[in-house]
Amino acid sequence: MDLNDAVLTCAVNIHWTNAVGITGRKLAYRTATLRLVRNDLREMFVEVTPEKLKPLKFKLKDIMVHKKFMAEGKATFNFKAEKCAIYLSNAPPGTLMLFLRTIFIKMNGETTPQDDAAMQKKLREHMLSSRPSTFEEISPVTTAEMVLARKKAGLITRGSTTTPSPQATKKRRYDELKEDKSGVPAAKKLYQPSPLANNTESEDSLRLSAEQMEVLRACTSGKNVFFTGSAGTGKSFLLRKIISALPPDGTVATASTGVAACLIGGTTLHAFAGIAGGDGTLQRCIELASRPAAAQTWRKCKRLIIDEISMVDGQYFEKIEAVARHVRRNERPFGGIQLILCGDFLQLPPVIKGETGVQRFCFQSSAWESCIQCVYELKQVHRQSDPEFVQILNHLRIGHVNESISARLVSTSKQKIEGNGILATQLCSHTNDANSINESKLENLSGEKVLFRAEDSDAYMSKQLDQQVQAPAQLYLKVNAQVMLLKNINIANGLVNGARGVVVRIEKGLPVVRFKNNQEYICRQEKWIIKTATGGLVTRRQIPLKLAWAFSIHKSQGLTLDCVEMSLSKVFEAGQAYVALSRAKSLQSVRILDFDAKQVWANPQVLQFYKNFRRRLIDTNMIPLGPRNKDKKPGEREANSALAKLKKSLMNKPLVSIS
Repeated sequence: MDLNDAVLTCAVNIHWTNAVGITGRKLAYRTATLRLVRNDLREMFVEVTPEKLKPLKFKLKDIMVHKKFMAEGKATFNFKAEKCAIYLSNAPPGTLMLFLRTIFIKMNGETTPQDDAAMQKKLREHMLSSRPSTFEEISPVTTAEMVLARKKAGLITRGSTTTPSPQATKKRRYDELKEDKSGVPAAKKLYQPSPLANNTESEDSLRLSAEQMEVLRACTSGKNVFFTGSAGTGKSFLLRKIISALPPDGTVATASTGVAACLIGGTTLHAFAGIAGGDGTLQRCIELASRPAAAQTWRKCKRLIIDEISMVDGQYFEKIEAVARHVRRNERPFGGIQLILCGDFLQLPPVIKGETGVQRFCFQSSAWESCIQCVYELKQVHRQSDPEFVQILNHLRIGHVNESISARLVSTSKQKIEGNGILATQLCSHTNDANSINESKLENLSGEKVLFRAEDSDAYMSKQLDQQVQAPAQLYLKVNAQVMLLKNINIANGLVNGARGVVVRIEKGLPVVRFKNNQEYICRQEKWIIKTATGGLVTRRQIPLKLAWAFSIHKSQGLTLDCVEMSLSKVFEAGQAYVALSRAKSLQSVRILDFDAKQVWANPQVLQFYKNFRRRLIDTNMIPLGPRNKDKKPGEREANSALAKLKKSLMNKPLVSIS
């Protein structure tokens, strides 16, 4: 299915009130489709069509839209003239945002004096005509309509489309920004904008590619999907789009690690499953998951999303699959839950517990084949644009290093990548090493430490927030401290998640950071949201910075670093060197010390899995060869012979072409 920004399917409640405001008639529909339509007078209507019932039409005139809880799939339309309110719930958040934005744009971007004259003419014709009104579906939004609508609404004045001037209702915030000499607006204004005032630049830059759209369609059609791809192919970005395109009720977003869970606005798989670490027997896991709270969570779940699936232990995957069937009393794979799995098995593997532990991937479990229906591989790299660097990373991903690759990586050890007094971030294989470096460097700076405390919505959840959120509960800073930005503030100005900078002063109790691109920014508190296993929301407000003299490879997942130094001599996992190097944006922004080709390897079991995975993709997509040669018409034999050779060559082809 294609995502149409003028069509929405969700739960709908309609209330009519009398002259004194008392609710009279009520209608409730578990599922209804809303469309934007226009009659022959060019008047706009919201058409509500419940399942197997006739549609209702509401004229879009003198309305008020409440969208405070849009992220939870809820919104309200108040039709003042008709004394009617439409309450929407369980709407896919992304689709709901597009729907509301389309209403705004279509209502504000169309009327001109010529249109008014045409309307009057059509009205006269309609009054003289005896034929009934006809309705047509409203076309999708164009960029020109978007710009025109924003101009008419006063959202484009002196500001650009990237940094629009604020409305009068935000004057207080505007005054604060005027005092900020950097002139860079806060993150919430730019990249969590009102759905009725999206800026065109960010929207165009965040479109899904064709291969990403194919995955999205499979997910929204209810199929069990596993999609993979090398680092930088937009897996987490696509996953967030998938989550926003699914109804919130019954959709549970999880990840194998807390940091990955926070990036997609979800919870950890262990917190959701309710079986702790899964160390007990299957019977013990079933007992734990059968407790009322955990069982209710399992039974409500209709779609389970798991990010960073490569780090989920195969035995644990088997246990939660069996638990799902038992608790839900459903013998279909995973108890009938739709699975959406994402990750790259050639990156970080499952953590081995104890010295005698055996590493086992999810794809090695008996549950894998029975659960997964569709497999996809994203191939378009978005993080790096340099073809040479992309090719090197593709080789490292499969553990292949030749002499030319070694020479090129060794040559980076002499590169000067620092700028504007900002040192390179050291990537460490062990978290303790990174913490020690940061603490030591901070202590060695002159001046007093300034403490920035996080504000957590639930003090009892602070430990879980520490595990899932990059922003620390307590952040100590000094002037000249090397820091990293933890939020997308302004993509156009380079203030993005992972950008490196240095604290130049503390102003009015807030740190002012100069980034590598010479952009200064006053860092105000930002908000991080995580979900609990029961679906509740917990928030942390903190300065979006972290000390960044050093970072662990595990904690760097999902980041794009613009100035990074690494020593790979202590690498202890397959794929760890590849993960570290793939954080860099380009070869010019990385410095590799003591590079040794022996520290780069890939797990042979994973390589075999991807070989079989690619064969499965070919078998799924390849054109059937048709009847045997002797039954073919003249000319068909040569064509099918070529197809057969192509199929054979592709099946034997490695993951990347090795030169």
